[in-house]
Amino acid sequence: MSDDPYTVLGVAKTATQDEIKKAYRKLAKTLHPDLHPDDPGKQSEFQAVSAAYGLLGDAEQRRRFDAGEIDASGQERAEPRFYHHYAREEAGRRYDPGEGQGYEDMSDIFADLFGRRTGGTRPEFEARGSDLRYHVEVDFLEAARGGRRTVTMPQGARLEISIPEGLRDGQTLRLRGKGAPGYGGGPAGDALVTVSVRPHPVFTRTKDDIEIELPITFDEAVLGARVDVPTISGPVSMTIPKGVSSGRRLRLKSKGIAGRGDQVVRLRIVLPDRIDAEMEELAARWRDSSSFDPRAELRRKT
Repeated sequence: MSDDPYTVLGVAKTATQDEIKKAYRKLAKTLHPDLHPDDPGKQSEFQAVSAAYGLLGDAEQRRRFDAGEIDASGQERAEPRFYHHYAREEAGRRYDPGEGQGYEDMSDIFADLFGRRTGGTRPEFEARGSDLRYHVEVDFLEAARGGRRTVTMPQGARLEISIPEGLRDGQTLRLRGKGAPGYGGGPAGDALVTVSVRPHPVFTRTKDDIEIELPITFDEAVLGARVDVPTISGPVSMTIPKGVSSGRRLRLKSKGIAGRGDQVVRLRIVLPDRIDAEMEELAARWRDSSSFDPRAELRRKT
């Protein structure tokens, strides 16, 4: 089916909200999965129709879509610190339960289609609530070490989130039963929280390995030394061998993510901002007495 929600619902872009609702009701009445339990094609069509109505059925979200602020999937063009959008994979999803018509509008439609056939007080139609999607940012070390945090979502709900050790940037956490309420006694959906990890000024990550650039002095590079090195679990002591160059990589075993990875320490020789006379004299004596040429191999290869 088309990605354009107007095309999916079969309405013009100038359609009124009432016309959009009527178009959705008509399609939902013929495509609902309860009527086609063994037809995946019809179920996919129903999901697309529900997603389209989830966007256009809310006047504010429709305005934002028409203005280009969100795309056809409900994604923000420029994401705020927290946001949520309708879940395309779940039927009957509202884009934003905290604004516009809310869940009640969708529930009324299903009630009209299924729950009022017999006129009884208990609806015949029972459905699981839709999943709700959220986005949250965490610090690099929080993701690496794991932990718990409470976040406040746009409509005011507070969710307790367990951050697993070694969580990756872009990973989605599922909070069961924290989504939209079910209809007719059905279970609530889940909250799907996608987590972005903020970069760290010192540490970077490659798979389960942590990497850090460690500045060392000229004498430490020449003579070797024992120095403290920061890791995600706290500082550790490391031996720098004699005669190392900038760019040399040393490895701290099991100091990466969850003890599975290592920490790679990339050395960088740093000279003081001001070179004193003693250091200049030492360097001059060494230059006059040494035949070392660091560019000899480069010339040979070129």
